[in-house]
Amino acid sequence: MKKKLEEIFLAGGCLWGVEEFFRHIDGIEETEAGRANGSSNSLEGPYDGYVECVKIIFNQKILNIRKLVFHLFEIIDPYSLNVQGPHKGKKYRSGIYSRSNLHLEEVKTILMERKDYSKLRIEILPLVNYIKSKEMHQKRLLKYPNESCHIAPNILYKYAKNRL
Repeated sequence: MKKKLEEIFLAGGCLWGVEEFFRHIDGIEETEAGRANGSSNSLEGPYDGYVECVKIIFNQKILNIRKLVFHLFEIIDPYSLNVQGPHKGKKYRSGIYSRSNLHLEEVKTILMERKDYSKLRIEILPLVNYIKSKEMHQKRLLKYPNESCHIAPNILYKYAKNRL
């Protein structure tokens, strides 16, 4: 079966935990920590409006947008504006970003099906700018498993296989 790879960018607080959670899910081919929709192309300088996010490359034959949204909801407080766990500020907002309008329309449809839709505080926007984070942030919790994370370990590693 040939893979059908697509990309989407998910934000849900500190990117370390978001990346660690998603890298264990079947159908995820690749994860990368980064910044979405800031106004500059630099990792240096003052805050430019970006949101910490994880670039997700997924096999659409195994994993679809509905399942990705479901998984994002497992690790975020969808009612919280600019706060996830102890992390506060606009760069920690929750969001779903894509270069594909089809992805964004599907996400909107999925969220509108929810009874609590009017209470949700999740951005759904086109990806207009993306910058890969420094190497020290890539797969951070894999490299440094004792680092703190806003996601409880029982949820963070819920989909991990053969974890010691």
